[in-house]
Amino acid sequence: MKKFWVLVLLSCIAIFTVACSGKDTKTEGEAGEKKPNAEQTLKIANDQEPAGLDPHKTPAASSVRIYSQVYEGLLTFDKDMKIVGQLAEKWEQPDDLTYVFNLVKGVKFHNGREMTAEDVKYSFERILDEKTASHIKSYFANIDSVETVDPTTVKFTLAKPDATFLANLTHSSAVVVAKEVVEEKGDLQQTAVGTGPFKFEKWVPDNSVTLTKNPDYYIKDTPKLDKVVYYTMKEESARLSAIRTGEIDFTTVSAKSAELLGKSKDLTIKPYQSLEYSYVGFNVNNKPLNDEKVRQALSLATDRQSIADIVWNGDAVISGPVAPSMSDWAIDVTKEEFYQKDQDKAKTLLAEAGYPDGFEIVITTASTYPDMVDTAQLLQQQWKEIGVKATIKQIEWGDYIDTWSNKKADILIGRNGSGTDPDRALNYFFHSTGSANVWNFADKNFDSIVEKGKQTIDTEERKQLYTQAQKELLNLSPNLFLVSPMNFVAVRNNVEGFTPYPHNAQNIIGVSIK
Repeated sequence: MKKFWVLVLLSCIAIFTVACSGKDTKTEGEAGEKKPNAEQTLKIANDQEPAGLDPHKTPAASSVRIYSQVYEGLLTFDKDMKIVGQLAEKWEQPDDLTYVFNLVKGVKFHNGREMTAEDVKYSFERILDEKTASHIKSYFANIDSVETVDPTTVKFTLAKPDATFLANLTHSSAVVVAKEVVEEKGDLQQTAVGTGPFKFEKWVPDNSVTLTKNPDYYIKDTPKLDKVVYYTMKEESARLSAIRTGEIDFTTVSAKSAELLGKSKDLTIKPYQSLEYSYVGFNVNNKPLNDEKVRQALSLATDRQSIADIVWNGDAVISGPVAPSMSDWAIDVTKEEFYQKDQDKAKTLLAEAGYPDGFEIVITTASTYPDMVDTAQLLQQQWKEIGVKATIKQIEWGDYIDTWSNKKADILIGRNGSGTDPDRALNYFFHSTGSANVWNFADKNFDSIVEKGKQTIDTEERKQLYTQAQKELLNLSPNLFLVSPMNFVAVRNNVEGFTPYPHNAQNIIGVSIK
């Protein structure tokens, strides 16, 4: 009997405790407030499925958005585009050819192993290894050696002076990877183990990629988010619906959609001038595109302002290979000869090249990017006026990446980033050995100019060289450079701390959910 009353008393105490506890606790649904310990999850709509997660091998923007949260490099840019340390705590340059980096101590990979100078050495050797086929190999082709001075110090020795070296180290693919993970998996396309603020958790193909907070991140109280989920939503209509209903918190949108969404009280539109430009890429090995007069004729038949007005709703500026947002590195292309629409001159050039009646050609583009499809359709109409009959071939994103990298198309519509130094816009894409020169373009004079620009330390002299290189490129026309668009990010108002920058549009490290 005594035991019975003890049990009754304990039950009453338990009920009273739960009741009092419930009285003071407000759930998110009851009071419209977030639980103090509620999981901070940011839901992002990605407009394409990732093309892989290996940072040394995959340049696709749909991949970079994800792996740039997982991996880190020696250096990065701050909000003012100033080079600052990331995995490198500090660095010095004893002479024109030597750079010594002191690493942040105590940094761990997501598998728990401490990162050392050996990992930096291995990562750059991997980038430079021909077997890797890294898209940034040409950025670092000037490296003569990488040495580990001690576990937290690494020394780079260059073959010749390189004005772009530090800027290239900020590239989203110039990151440090773990050798044992590469050896275990063969590559890093399906996994990711870095030192960054977020850890790779899982990838559900054609659905989502999930990242979780790195609890051992070396920067205190960072990140604020517990989880980031990237949902693949190829159709903009699906992304618009999801951002309106709160199914997602964050997505990029077109200029036209930004105008519509701007009226919603639950959303904020964050605009920024991009470092990107849209382009028409020519395989210059294939007839009739192997004749520069044909390429020049197509440039003269192209109305770039109508592309800005129709495709981008007027929120774009006419661009060359160096986007106007790069300020005085970019030339005013609107004054250049082949930027003036002149159908008569275009027809004359075609006749001189042996095509007085024009020719037939196929334009290839990505079916899941409306701006690329719209651009292709406008060019089809414009080029028809000089006798060029273009057929448009729309392909899925995976096929598009394969077509780009393996040079399968005659004409390819796309977008590129100018980067943060004009060397990327010119050397990387158009030098005869450039890692992203998928156009079979080679010109000794152009190569000589950009090689000299890369080695020139004096800023004003570099600007003169890159001005010359841009003009040369417009004349030779291996690409037609079209417009540089404004970009727009739609964000739910419960997302705090987000500011996009041209060089870091998905700057989520300081983001939280209120």
